[in-house]
Amino acid sequence: MTARLHALLRGKNPIRPIDALRGGGGALLGLAFAGLLGRLTVGGGDWLHPLLVAPIGASAVLVFAVPASPLAQPRAVLGGNIVSALVGITVALLVPQTLVAAPLAVGLAIGMMMLLGCLHPPGGAVALICVIGGPAVAKAGYLFALSPVALDSLLLTGAGVAWGRLTGHSYPHRAPVAPPSPHHTRDPAPAARIGYSPVDLDQALARYGELLDVSREDLDALFRQVELSAAQRLHAQIRCGDVMSRDVIRLDRDQSAESALAYLREHELRAAPVVDEDLRVIGMARRAELQANRRRTVEAALDPFVHKVMENTPIAALLPILSSGHTHEAMVVDGERRLIGVITQTDLLAVLYRAHIVEAVVGA
Repeated sequence: MTARLHALLRGKNPIRPIDALRGGGGALLGLAFAGLLGRLTVGGGDWLHPLLVAPIGASAVLVFAVPASPLAQPRAVLGGNIVSALVGITVALLVPQTLVAAPLAVGLAIGMMMLLGCLHPPGGAVALICVIGGPAVAKAGYLFALSPVALDSLLLTGAGVAWGRLTGHSYPHRAPVAPPSPHHTRDPAPAARIGYSPVDLDQALARYGELLDVSREDLDALFRQVELSAAQRLHAQIRCGDVMSRDVIRLDRDQSAESALAYLREHELRAAPVVDEDLRVIGMARRAELQANRRRTVEAALDPFVHKVMENTPIAALLPILSSGHTHEAMVVDGERRLIGVITQTDLLAVLYRAHIVEAVVGA
């Protein structure tokens, strides 16, 4: 009973308190900034009465509570509110009957916002207030679209940009960009070559047939994360210790680069981990760097950046590492960072292929 009451009060997707504080605090400061600066800009009246129009409160909900929404972006806030104001004022001037003018203004405003790519829900309220706002709005005429509507919208989005930077969130929202090829070619990153394609996403959205309050780019990024989570769940039972190579070819940091090169050629390797006296991994050495420093020691040629995992680490954790194209191996170490094994891209590919076959047989 308590769980049901909790779900009823907070909804199916409860918001974290910190997010609620950030959204409410941003709206408070943003509206205060827009109202006071707007009053000082146009002058006249009591500065204790900020220059605010009611629909801007709804705009603040979007800008500060859901800043990633396409409906909350500056183009939507500015364009949607201004276009709706112009439509509402025009309808009010041409149609004297409020019963007809009010729904007509809102309907036309929505249509215009959608056609112009600046749909913003508070725009409907802007269009409505232009019709039923009373003598003050009627007297202002088209100037009402400039002040307070356009001015409030501009100041509010400016406050949204500042608040986003202050709290570490992007506004205007920038969808995650797929990483480029590590080899500087036109090919997408390896992880982006599997699973669904952009065409699949476009076809699914077309079949869905509804306008979603999320951008296509954000959907793509979200679905990629879902794919990765599913793969991690499917392969969570396979651990790095089960598939790693234990007889590891390694280099000592104090040996000469010349001898290390010969050692790698003997074993037909292009790289090998470098360890200290206690077998702790301190980096990787590759043929090119060793060749360039062949008169020095291995330590002078090593790359200190190396991925380390534990024996009990699920191999799914290696999927984003070894599929990125930036690295080809991960070192398996113990609690003291001592080398006990290595997993390469080839090892991961082999075990994933084997797991896929097993799943297919079991499923059949």
